[in-house]
Amino acid sequence: MKYLLSALVPALLAFAPPAFAAPKQGDVVIRHVTIVDVEAAKTIAGQAVVLKGDDIVAVGADAVIAKDWHAARTIEGKGGYLIPGLWDMHVHFGGGPELIEENKALLPLYVANGITTIRDCSGDLPEQVLAWRGEIAAGSLFGPRLLTSGAKIEGIAPVWKGTIEVGSTADVDAALDRLKNRDKVDFVKITDSTLKPELFLYALTKAKALGLRTSGHIPMALTVDQAVDAGISSIEHLDYAYNAGAKDEAAIAADFAAKRIDRAEANRRLDAGFDRDTAMAAYRRFAAKGVFVTPTLNGSRIIAYLDRDDHSKDAGLVYIGPKLRKTYDWRIERAAKADAAAIAARHKQIEDVATILPMLAEAGVPIIAGTDAGFLNSYNYPGFGLHDEIELFQQKGLTPAQALASATRAGPAWFGQLDRYGAIKPGMAADLVLLTKNPLQDIAATRAIDTVVMRGTVQDRAALDKMLVDARAKVAAWNAGAAKP
Repeated sequence: MKYLLSALVPALLAFAPPAFAAPKQGDVVIRHVTIVDVEAAKTIAGQAVVLKGDDIVAVGADAVIAKDWHAARTIEGKGGYLIPGLWDMHVHFGGGPELIEENKALLPLYVANGITTIRDCSGDLPEQVLAWRGEIAAGSLFGPRLLTSGAKIEGIAPVWKGTIEVGSTADVDAALDRLKNRDKVDFVKITDSTLKPELFLYALTKAKALGLRTSGHIPMALTVDQAVDAGISSIEHLDYAYNAGAKDEAAIAADFAAKRIDRAEANRRLDAGFDRDTAMAAYRRFAAKGVFVTPTLNGSRIIAYLDRDDHSKDAGLVYIGPKLRKTYDWRIERAAKADAAAIAARHKQIEDVATILPMLAEAGVPIIAGTDAGFLNSYNYPGFGLHDEIELFQQKGLTPAQALASATRAGPAWFGQLDRYGAIKPGMAADLVLLTKNPLQDIAATRAIDTVVMRGTVQDRAALDKMLVDARAKVAAWNAGAAKP
């Protein structure tokens, strides 16, 4: 009888119901959280999430997950709101080789603000940024996942440094070959300082043929529609999208190209000619063509009101090294030279431009959150600025859900990575932010960060605070050194 029982036990266990199965093993379990489904704009309470390595491996009702899974570390969510990691899709690093360390010190600021991926839109340190991208991916440098354009494509002798200068189609071909095959960039940035309009269009068309996404500044001598037809993937800065709403944009572009009018007059006419119906038709075309828009609204607002706003006591200044802070002077001095009429025009333009934000959303254009933070861009603080940006989106007419999607799903969508980022479900990347407030009620809740998970590694509130303390200490030491005679 004993023998019979001992023989039957293994067989019975083999057919035991799942309730008796051994719990599965994860690395981290986040319990008692409310998951924010950004795509559906809804919350799901009483959930738990299991992480293994840099993957989400299980999501479900807390009691079920607790029964089915064990993990080496448990995070008590206390009913907080779990969102996908934030993306800042327009940042810059630059100021010259002597500013490399001050730029590098900005990387933890993004993580401390819940930003797990950034898109570098080119500065004058492209080789350094490409190196950082590899070091971050390899785990030898701490920072958010870094996607970069490398060096931007420009014309001959442009305003911007660190560019690939092109004066012919052969130059464009060589530039794109370098970016795609040597630098293996994540996308291509094209700007309009001295680039010939026809080469701008050629670069867009050729990049698209090579399978490269493009973003950029559209030359005044072209219409926005021409850039859209040529295949631009994202329009950087809201004012270019605004220009597409002018009834006579084509005539203004032609007059500017023929040098019959200057930039100031072109902008005046574009503003005067703005028409809602024209704009909505243009924006529906953007949507149909898959063109995204990155407003960088907060950066533009800061510049527009430099004459009025006192930034001398900004909390963010303690995170900006003295050499980086010095690069702010360029825009500050330019703003100071403006007369009363120019100042009034600047104020009017930023308010007018902001009105198209809900129009873009209505037309179905994907709106990307990006700050334009970095060197030269005065008082636009890396990391912190993304929260300012999406709060402005809400103030200017987007819903909290739309604002949140712009910072969590639009970036992955643009890069074709929604199968890996932008949602909380098995198989997605373990890039998460635990908030103490509901961002679907008020987007300002994205500032209420309890924990950040980046590539599966947990950074609790104490660790995030230490990042900020260390960043302040580093800048204080640089300031002290700069003050010495």
